[in-house]
Amino acid sequence: MSEAPNQAAYEARDTLYLWWLGQPDAPVLIGDLHLVRSLRGVSLRYSPTWLAAGFPLSEDLPLLDHEFIPTEKDVAAGAVDDARPDRWGERVIRYLDRPARLSLMEYLYFAGDERFGALGVSLARDRYLPRRVGSLPKLGDVTAIEGVVRSVIAGEAVAPALARLVAPGVTMGGARPKALLDMDGAQWVLKFGEEGDTTDSPLIEHATMRLAAECSIRVAATRPIDLGRGHAVAIRRFDRADGRRRHALSACVALKAAGEEMGYPELAQLLRRRGPVAGGVSRLQRRELFRRMLFNILIDNTDDHEKNHALLMNDRGEYELSPAFDVLPAGQALGYQQMRVGSDGADSTLANALSECGQFGLTMKEAEQDVRLVAGVVGHWRQRFREAGVSAADIDALAQQIDRPALLDQRRAWA
Repeated sequence: MSEAPNQAAYEARDTLYLWWLGQPDAPVLIGDLHLVRSLRGVSLRYSPTWLAAGFPLSEDLPLLDHEFIPTEKDVAAGAVDDARPDRWGERVIRYLDRPARLSLMEYLYFAGDERFGALGVSLARDRYLPRRVGSLPKLGDVTAIEGVVRSVIAGEAVAPALARLVAPGVTMGGARPKALLDMDGAQWVLKFGEEGDTTDSPLIEHATMRLAAECSIRVAATRPIDLGRGHAVAIRRFDRADGRRRHALSACVALKAAGEEMGYPELAQLLRRRGPVAGGVSRLQRRELFRRMLFNILIDNTDDHEKNHALLMNDRGEYELSPAFDVLPAGQALGYQQMRVGSDGADSTLANALSECGQFGLTMKEAEQDVRLVAGVVGHWRQRFREAGVSAADIDALAQQIDRPALLDQRRAWA
């Protein structure tokens, strides 16, 4: 087993402290985090200074002098839940850090200083004292990073000096192995394939994101990294810009906070209500969300759950749709999405998508224009995947789902 590099600095505790890191060199105390043992969750109480000059982190955390208790088991209150690591990060913490106690409080702390968004978790109330692991690895460290990832998967020993190469808190949802890279002065999330993958899923993700961009969908920048046997994919972080960190909410947290069902129409309405007022940006983003839904249906991305959509908060407290991320064919031919699509629930049909196009601010004519656009682009997926370097064998495997009659017939009817 590996040694836990930071265990000496941490002892299990029922109280930690939440900080605002919008300007990383000037952290601000938000409040106290408490372990709620009966729920196995974590509560938040704002500090007096945050109540005086801060903002609600999510709609279910208004600026009140009150302890906000989570409403479900095994979660943190409101937006705090998005500060936790994803499933891969939890696996890294269990194996490399091995804290004596393994509650949600430990997961929040050991997620570290580079977690997604602008929240930080500290050991102290009077100064920002997070868990740090040192400088970020560079592109030249990819081989070593892959070695650490494979060791974690295999349950093999990892030298303490190498443990820093794998940061556990860099994304919202997902179990795929990943790390954080500094490339050209920017932070990129490096994602690997999962053990047992039968296709080069990182390269397929890169190809799918490029295809989505042809549908007038804003996507996170991606870059394939050749590992010799397969690829990793680097995804540029969109919660970092000009030395600042942006507050981010998963659709899961944002929709729960609004008391809404997990659905695309509901997310569109949240953007209508909380999105930027000026310049028609909110309407443009709702239309883009509609195209994302169409694209996910036709490319067979049925892993489009609510943690694979994110909102970024601007300085005016408005919600903006983040660039698309974690978009690739799921290869399961489920026939339903993870979020509600329309009047027929989550069914993966274009008719279902059109059924509530008004919720996205679209007329039927506008919605049908978008269906034709997306269907036409997806019709060229094989060519685009070949151009991105995806192997013929992988394309043939993907075609069994993407080109199955249930999707192919819909696509051809509109292309």
